[in-house]
Amino acid sequence: MAARTTLFMTPEETERVQRTAQDHVGKCQAQTGQLREPEDPKSLVQQAVGKSVMDDFAAAAFGLGTAPKDNSQETMPAYAVGCPYSPCTADLADLEPMKLSDLRMETHHRGRVISLRRISPVVKLKTSCWAVVQGEASDEAERLELFLHNSRNGQDMLDSGSIFLVKEPYYTLNNQGEPAIRVDHPSDIIILAYSDGPSSWRNKDSSHSSSVSKPASKCKEEGNAALGKKDYWRAHACYAEGLKSIPENENGTLRNDIYRNRSYVNLLLQRFDEAIADALSSLTNGADQEQKLLDAKAYSRAGSAAYGLGNFEAARNFFEQQEKLEPDNRLANINLRRIKMRLQEKETGEYDLKKVVGSLPKTQGRADVASFNGHTEIRESPGAGRGLFATRDIDTNEVIMYEKALCVVWSHDPEAFSCLTVDLRDNAAIRVFPAGLHKALVQKLMNNPSQIEGVLDLFGDYKGLGNKLHESDGRPVLDTFQIHDIIQRNAFGPGQQTEDEDISNASTGLWVRAAYINHSCVSNAKKDYVGDLMILRATRKIAAGEEITHSYDESSDYDARTAALKRTWGFKCQCKLCAAEEEDGPDVRKQRQKLEKEINTFLQKENPSQAKKVAAIRAKRLRQNLLDTYNEQRYKDLPRRALLGIEQWLQAALIVSHP
Repeated sequence: MAARTTLFMTPEETERVQRTAQDHVGKCQAQTGQLREPEDPKSLVQQAVGKSVMDDFAAAAFGLGTAPKDNSQETMPAYAVGCPYSPCTADLADLEPMKLSDLRMETHHRGRVISLRRISPVVKLKTSCWAVVQGEASDEAERLELFLHNSRNGQDMLDSGSIFLVKEPYYTLNNQGEPAIRVDHPSDIIILAYSDGPSSWRNKDSSHSSSVSKPASKCKEEGNAALGKKDYWRAHACYAEGLKSIPENENGTLRNDIYRNRSYVNLLLQRFDEAIADALSSLTNGADQEQKLLDAKAYSRAGSAAYGLGNFEAARNFFEQQEKLEPDNRLANINLRRIKMRLQEKETGEYDLKKVVGSLPKTQGRADVASFNGHTEIRESPGAGRGLFATRDIDTNEVIMYEKALCVVWSHDPEAFSCLTVDLRDNAAIRVFPAGLHKALVQKLMNNPSQIEGVLDLFGDYKGLGNKLHESDGRPVLDTFQIHDIIQRNAFGPGQQTEDEDISNASTGLWVRAAYINHSCVSNAKKDYVGDLMILRATRKIAAGEEITHSYDESSDYDARTAALKRTWGFKCQCKLCAAEEEDGPDVRKQRQKLEKEINTFLQKENPSQAKKVAAIRAKRLRQNLLDTYNEQRYKDLPRRALLGIEQWLQAALIVSHP
């Protein structure tokens, strides 16, 4: 089954989607600064209960936990982009508390923070979730909506928490035209207290203030219990609370134990940066056997976390420390052998691809390999920002580089979904956007801030907070609008992975180094994939110092290709092939397109392995007719893409006729 990779919308549908987005933004802006109008808390809660019950009923009816897949554009979620706002960069200590009654419509309440308690179940939509929250006054209630970035490692944040702090709250209208406190940046919301279960929102006795400080031993005990129930974020919160309750100048077994336990939880949550820091903080550096074994465990966790980050040199050092403390540990020896292979791949570019392919499960495409940068460098490209350049001569078919994706979402992943975005900065241009990749990348970066600057350094239309890491309250601050634009301009689709993959759940990933490779229709490199490992090969000889390029769009239709490049990547190609095709003029291009359609019909009907003489004669005539649309002088040394299909057919038929 071929994937549907193109979205077809009538002019009427396009206008309706654009007008809906523009009307919504206009309605919000018209209410800027208006006082919040109180709503009846009971009515709000009833609304949330009713909608969440309907969602649960629909999920149960289909028996899958979600509604059945519908790939039509009518059901593809749509939202506007182009009205970005910055996340809060201030610490909580520098923010002034506010109440629900202080809220103003379409206002970002800078310098303020609000404490909210959830008093309803969570309503979960495709691009957001919301719940009713109460301020400090019991007669005040409002909707709290987390847009797109509403989960952490598979857990819904509103579901997980009972009391929240929202930094510099943004009060606006949701997509249904209802007032809501909207959170777009996950760094703007803090879970102050965790939920005790699905019905905990009914508990009217919970306080907005944080609970009384508990002894560290009690926090450790509660963290261990949560870990046993696989409630990893609660376990993390308990361990964090325990560490805070121990005086900074007090060292001892309890502190080390909590750090070691939290390191393990961080590994499970793929929070590799903190897993390393916690593991090293747990070291006893003791001489007795028990202390050595505990430290060996800590080094093992630090090594696993460094491996998860792709920092194989650090991982090797950590596992070597483990081996010194625990020489007979079989897993340490296995991990050191794996790391030796990764370092060899990284340094030499020698891969056992057959083994890599064989190791990939059918439902996962994440290869256990390192990246190899090859003989390349990133530097300025005249008129095209930065690009990737060869530092030595590269032969035809030689591998230029291998790169493992920083983040990839496959079509079969639950997170995979696409949305229509209406870009208000670009005449309300409609694009299909990999919202699932956006969510996954933001979560990955929030979990591992050491990887943030590498992503922020990529090109994006919206510059946000710049390309440096910002932190507040010990947490990374991430501008999700900036990440959106980076994904829009730099993500790749590795091709169809499953039979039911189409535009609504297309596999998409971000390969950071490959993102620097500029486009050319007359490119000198081509991408292939083994799982999430991108393989870039030279399609012709590349000289030292020459820029490496690949084709973002290989359509033979100049007008369609030009429109796609402008719509998706925001530029018009200036390569020699585009210049030649543009000079052809619309009449010649239309004639060529007509002939190409005729050829495609022929190719579908005629099998070259069973071709008769009359079919071969017709094929040669079709080829000549198409060839006549190309000006010989103008297309000298340039590819003639429309001829590819018929020439392959003739070559196959010739081989069959004259073995």
